[in-house]
Amino acid sequence: MSSLTGLLYGGLVVYLGGWYFGKWTGNFSLLLLILTLVTLAYWLAERFMFAPKRVAAAQTLEQHDAMRRQELSRRGIAKVDGDVSQAKQALLAQPWWLDWTAGLFPVILVVFLLRSFLFEPFKIPSGSMIPTLLVGDLILVNKYHYGVRLPVVNKKNYGVRLPVVNKKIIANHDPQRGDVMVFRYPEDTSVDYIKRVVGVPGDEVSYRNQQLYVNGVPAATEARPDFFNEDSLRFEKEYVEKLDGVQHRILVDKQRQSYVSVPDNFPFKENCRYSAEGVTCKVPAGHYFMMGDNRDNSRDSRFWGFVPDENIVGKAFFVWMNFGNLKRIGSFD
Repeated sequence: MSSLTGLLYGGLVVYLGGWYFGKWTGNFSLLLLILTLVTLAYWLAERFMFAPKRVAAAQTLEQHDAMRRQELSRRGIAKVDGDVSQAKQALLAQPWWLDWTAGLFPVILVVFLLRSFLFEPFKIPSGSMIPTLLVGDLILVNKYHYGVRLPVVNKKNYGVRLPVVNKKIIANHDPQRGDVMVFRYPEDTSVDYIKRVVGVPGDEVSYRNQQLYVNGVPAATEARPDFFNEDSLRFEKEYVEKLDGVQHRILVDKQRQSYVSVPDNFPFKENCRYSAEGVTCKVPAGHYFMMGDNRDNSRDSRFWGFVPDENIVGKAFFVWMNFGNLKRIGSFD
C-alpha cells in the first residue's frame, strides 16, 4: 500500500505541476472530488481493516508478554527485563501512507462540502468588470444564494465532454437585475465567467448607442469623474448606473461604437436583433442576459447569447484579497 500511495502522490504532483506551468487545463472541482473519494477509501480501510489489525497485534503482544511474565514468576523469577510499551506504541502507530491519506479525509471532506454548497473563491482574470472588480481581485462567491445545487463533478476536459451535474435541489433566490454572478461559460462549461445580470426571463434588453435599455426604459446613469483604467493605461468615462435600485459603476469608451458584429449561432439567437446602433434581445425562460461593467470592453451576452439557469455557480459579493492593493478588500455592489 505504501508503494501505491507513493504512486498516487507522484501522479498528483505531476498533474498539479503541469497545471501550474500551463501544460494542460486543470479541473479543480473534479480533482477535489477524486481526492475526497480516494481519502474516503483509505479512511474506511483504516477504520475497519488496518486499525483493528494493529490493535489486535498490540493485544497479542501484551498477551504474550503477560504469559511470559507469568511463566517466569511461576519459576520464581520475580524481576523480568523488557518493556513492551514502546513496541506496542510502534504497532499502534499509523504508517505515513495512512497518515497522509486517511488522516486528511476529514479536512478534504470539509473543503469539498464548503466549496460545493456554500462558498467558493475565484480570481478575476480580465478587465471586463472594471471598475467594480479589478484584475487580480480574489473574490468569494455565495453558492447557496441562488439555491442549493448538486456540485459540478465533471466538465469538458481534454476534448471529452462528460456529464454535468448541476441540478438545483433546494430553491432560494432567483437572480435579479444588478447581481454580479459567476456562471459557467455557455460555449465551454469548463470556464467560469463573471458578469452582471442585466436581463431576467421575459425582459427585452437593448444596448444601443452605449446606453442600456431594459423593457424599453433606459437605465438611469449619473456621470462621475473620469476613471484611470490601469488595464488600458488611460482615462475613461465613468458612470453610476442604477438597475432595480442597485447602484454600480460602469465604464463607457466613447471612442468605440455599440455595433456588435452578428455572432455565430447560439441557442435562441432568433430572439436577438443586431443593427448599427447595437443589439436588442428578448430573454427566454430559464435564461439570463449578462454584461460586463466595462461595457465596451467585455465579451458577454451580446456576443455569445444567454446564460441558462443550470450554468449558474453563485453570487459574487466580497473581495477577500488583492495582493497588489489591500484597499480592495471588502464587499461590492
